[in-house]
Amino acid sequence: MGSYYYLAAQLPNLVYGQSAPMTSAYFRELAKSLLDAEDGALLDVVSLDPELPGKNAAGDGRPSYAENASASGSEFIDHWREWERTLRLNVARYRAQRTKRDTAAPVEPPIYPADAVAAAVKAAVAVESPLEAEMVLDKARWEAIGYLQGLDNFSRNVAYAYLLKLLILERRASFKTEEGFKEYKTLYAAILSSAQSSVLGPVGPSVGEPK
Repeated sequence: MGSYYYLAAQLPNLVYGQSAPMTSAYFRELAKSLLDAEDGALLDVVSLDPELPGKNAAGDGRPSYAENASASGSEFIDHWREWERTLRLNVARYRAQRTKRDTAAPVEPPIYPADAVAAAVKAAVAVESPLEAEMVLDKARWEAIGYLQGLDNFSRNVAYAYLLKLLILERRASFKTEEGFKEYKTLYAAILSSAQSSVLGPVGPSVGEPK
């Protein structure tokens, strides 16, 4: 594992809730050109999904992350996957309890890391608003990534953490796009209805009907 002062020094600061300064795809290519081949290859397995890319669900109704993912070659990535897996399994459990579903959880959720469990509880409370719940989860993810990276600002973990945060910002942008499109459709329908009313005028009695 090398030390990457140049890469860390040139990266724009990322702020949760603001627009991403670059796409995740662009950053992957940039980082690969500056990391050792072995470290750069691990960028391909950095994901918000706690499972290794390419693995499917077990086929028995359980999610693909029902079991711990195999080691990736990076403690940071492995710890991130463990954190995200704990989060998702606990979200599933609390939402099932809240909606009073009788079906048992596909796998018993872990109780550690504790902050992942706490984030799941907060998201479950906001279940009436799926968008609000996702915002709660993404904020918890952002904080967990910073914690897992630690104080070492010049290792390969900087690149992995930065990529994860870019992926979170892209998710937030997609939420805003969806929300904006829904508002646009509502506004468009109202405008169209108003325009039609102006053209047709007030509806009067039909021909032959008494006035």
